[in-house]
Amino acid sequence: MGSVEEKLKTGGLVGGAHNLFEEMKLLKEMQDHPVSIYTIKHFGVQSVVTTARPTLQPCIGEAPNNLDRWIRPPAHLMHSMSEEELLWRASFAPRVKKYPFKRVPKIAFMFLTKGPLPLAPLWERFFKGHKGLYSIYIHSLPSFQADFPSSSVFYKRQIPSQVSEWGKMNMCDAERRLLSNALLDIYNEWFVLLSESCIPLFNFTTIYNHISQSKYSFIGAFDDPGPYGRGRYSDKMLPEVNITQWRKGSQWFEINRKLALYIVEDAKFYPKFAEFCKPACYVDEHYFPTLLTIRAGNILANRSITWADWSRGGAHPATFGRSDITEEFMKRFFDGQSCVYNDKSSSICYLFARKFAPGALERGNDSVIVAMKLGANAAADNDDKDTAIMEAMEEGAARLRLLLLEEEVEDVRLGFFWEPLSSTG
Repeated sequence: MGSVEEKLKTGGLVGGAHNLFEEMKLLKEMQDHPVSIYTIKHFGVQSVVTTARPTLQPCIGEAPNNLDRWIRPPAHLMHSMSEEELLWRASFAPRVKKYPFKRVPKIAFMFLTKGPLPLAPLWERFFKGHKGLYSIYIHSLPSFQADFPSSSVFYKRQIPSQVSEWGKMNMCDAERRLLSNALLDIYNEWFVLLSESCIPLFNFTTIYNHISQSKYSFIGAFDDPGPYGRGRYSDKMLPEVNITQWRKGSQWFEINRKLALYIVEDAKFYPKFAEFCKPACYVDEHYFPTLLTIRAGNILANRSITWADWSRGGAHPATFGRSDITEEFMKRFFDGQSCVYNDKSSSICYLFARKFAPGALERGNDSVIVAMKLGANAAADNDDKDTAIMEAMEEGAARLRLLLLEEEVEDVRLGFFWEPLSSTG
């Protein structure tokens, strides 16, 4: 039958193919058996190839020039992108800062878990009535399959996950994975890292206003001269990181979109931390604080907004059960707190708290009403007189009074927050 090149030389395509069937058959052979540049140059194949019909047809209904295509959040969180592809895609950022469309910024709540979310009913109540102001992302063990009902805010919010281990680089990988998936939604402006044992201390409106109106991102990044700070530094981190830049902070953070992009696009510091910060250098306490201090230290609040109790000692904070939830315990979140918010003194220092056991917040807990009163008092006594925040707190206090009058408190699993009067749905 002869090769493609032999047919070309004998005029099989240029002059000898007298019908469309023969031409198409020979073109197919050319696809299966590519011809040399020499043959194409000397036998004029290009003049024939250009007459072939294109095999790629545009998708029906696809509007390549429609802006919505580029700003629409992903319809499904599960995808087949590799880690490298995900980080690359998430690093896209517009150079023009003004958005040419109405953009209502959202908070991305990123849950780093081992499996189930035992406090999900509490969070369901927290998010109720605020659709469009938040997004949810869940990173779990890859073997865990979430089973939330379609009515849940957590339904289909699980992202492709991998094993993450405390103190190891794969923990930072999991956090970068959460950030990357959240960055795919251009409406996400702030990113909060939480665990399955975290609870909110205020209602959604208060937390949204507190985060959105802050000039700083809330991540601990302090210079610890002791053995658990600078003592973990290795001079092998040079020249990328010197010891004066070495920082330490809590794993649980809130950062803005700019800082999230710094984290997912980083290829300079990541290799150093992956190779030279291994236990007893716990990388999840050092990588992000050091990276962000170097890149944008001027916009870090240098504190976490997630409360934890380290008073019992050990490598992990205390875990609280139902018997721990007393009036005295609740006061620890609100009484005597002092911090700086937007360069002014404030008594609202924590928006979340951990670690709470699954049964710690069951109905019937006698401290529920007490906790609600404490939360209302903390809001009312706040020295930060930001109008929007104070209005949200006053609205929450009104809702609190309404709940007490209607004796609906038993329906509240946790009293640290309350639904605003405008809540719907």
